[in-house]
Amino acid sequence: MSRNAAEQIPGDGERERVRAMWRGLGLPGLIDVHTHFMPDNVLRKVWAYFDALRNPDGSPYWPITYRADEGERVELLRGFGVRRFTSLLYPHRPAMAKWLNGWAAEFAARTPDCLHSATFYPEPEAAGYTAEAIGAGARIFKAHLQVGGYDPRDPLLAGVWGALADSGTPVVVHCGSGPEPGPFTGPGPFAEVLREHPRLTAVIAHAGTPEYTAFLDLAERYEGVHLDTTMVFTDFTERTAPFPAGELPRLAELGGRVLLGTDFPNIPYPYLEQLEALAGLGLGEDWLRAVLYGNAARLFGAPAP
Repeated sequence: MSRNAAEQIPGDGERERVRAMWRGLGLPGLIDVHTHFMPDNVLRKVWAYFDALRNPDGSPYWPITYRADEGERVELLRGFGVRRFTSLLYPHRPAMAKWLNGWAAEFAARTPDCLHSATFYPEPEAAGYTAEAIGAGARIFKAHLQVGGYDPRDPLLAGVWGALADSGTPVVVHCGSGPEPGPFTGPGPFAEVLREHPRLTAVIAHAGTPEYTAFLDLAERYEGVHLDTTMVFTDFTERTAPFPAGELPRLAELGGRVLLGTDFPNIPYPYLEQLEALAGLGLGEDWLRAVLYGNAARLFGAPAP
């Protein structure tokens, strides 16, 4: 996948600065629970969506910083020192999830540092292929209520949530209303899922942007609820959906259930910015070590720092 001169991927300078950050904390690297690898034709459509977004002056609103071939993107993460990452993918229509799961299983088999990822959609076959994916070794699932446009309370998903809860398999759920609300985004619908499945290990994508407070409430109510940091605190997100400064003490207290996520490669700024934004919160090195590596290492069984 070619990129033009205005879309040059950051080079070795960024890699060394990322590595210096985690080395300075005494970590063996990073674990990023929110990265995307997809079939080429699907990823091209995702990029086309972002490419179509424009500022009022016509300039790109969301340039893809890491527009590169699959192998190059894998090596970029490895160069940063990311020891575990994910291939989060998601369907937007029926009869798509099982095919995506097959692709993700093959990708994980040839990419051993990628956590075997899977997904689902409300359809009669969902409980069956979810159980099949768990049995085949899937370590993490993705649910995207905004893109999928589905109700997480759909009865066709009852068996899916139940299987994930019973197996302890984490699911990254994009249920916040950012960057655009959908018919079933916001804390309300997914809160009902948690009431029915209180043992579910759910990772709230983007920390629930922009409904941060309501999703902090859910994390405090349910021990299995985690938050990922994807795009949160960066200048790009702070312009439109700033994290409330008054909630930082709650985020600090929840430190054991906050996980590094970035949205790589689909981010409009360098990878380093996410790490610097987290370090800039001033919540302490122990909190930062846990977020960048320790919490996910515990959740997914990676070597302890």
